Amino acid sequence: MTKFNVLIKSAFIGTVGVVGSLFFLKKYNYKRTNMAVPTFFTHASPYIFARKGGMAVRPEHTQLAFDYANNHKVTGFDIDIRLTQDYHLVAFHDSELDRTTNGSGAVMTHNLAELQHLDAGYYFTDINKHHPYRDHHLAKILSLSEVLTKYPNQLIIVHILDAPDTTNAHRIPKLLFDIIVQHHAQHRVVVMSPFVEHLTAFADYNEEEIAVGASQKEMTEAFIKYILGIGHTFKPKSHFFQLTPQINHTKRLEYNYIQWLLRLNIVPSYSPVNNLDLMQELTKHGVHSIVTDRPDLAQRFNNIK
Repeated sequence: MTKFNVLIKSAFIGTVGVVGSLFFLKKYNYKRTNMAVPTFFTHASPYIFARKGGMAVRPEHTQLAFDYANNHKVTGFDIDIRLTQDYHLVAFHDSELDRTTNGSGAVMTHNLAELQHLDAGYYFTDINKHHPYRDHHLAKILSLSEVLTKYPNQLIIVHILDAPDTTNAHRIPKLLFDIIVQHHAQHRVVVMSPFVEHLTAFADYNEEEIAVGASQKEMTEAFIKYILGIGHTFKPKSHFFQLTPQINHTKRLEYNYIQWLLRLNIVPSYSPVNNLDLMQELTKHGVHSIVTDRPDLAQRFNNIK
């Protein structure tokens, strides 16, 4: 996930060398480029997404988590995907299996059948340090196709996490596009990645029907131009910016930046937000989407908003 404080730090790296040219650009009049709003964002806001299905309360990326989140009235899920050895896409965060399952090694060195025999609840602990979901029949790795099929009414943010230079990773954008189309999910998925290469390749198939999120590179460019007062020269390529809240000394800057994004029809999202008061504060200032590790907060938020 992209962090707001990373944006701030990144914005100043290399700025000394480019400030002169940027202010030269400011002398000229540019027509501000606004993004068209995809269907994904036309439902009533704010949206509340369960990160990895709700990783604080259930084993991440499992049906246990997605069912729990679904029962708490979330708008959808924020998930990560990895490529398997036999070219399936699975809902999984790490490149290795060891942290969350009783398996080991890289995801990409296993086929889907092998992965789905693993216990994805093996290491999950509750507040009492117990392992309540070990050997649970719903604590299994799911394919992206299964997620889309099991939860047809949920909106889904999909993050491509395999680095472009890893084995067969070049296949992911086309595979992802085909899966979305096969499930008629073009209007309920946002595609994101920290890697520009994946987003560029996905755009070759997409033709702007499916919403896309910004890479770190794009968000850094936007923030640099915003703080230098030349935001009118920024030309968005993506519909969705996902930031991490740093509501402290930068509060005024952050909220003004949110309003600037909204004027460009860029949807601001914050992740993770695990505090009900912060959910209310962010949405009051125009944040469209909240991603939380605790789906129970979504229901409480919806009851009081």
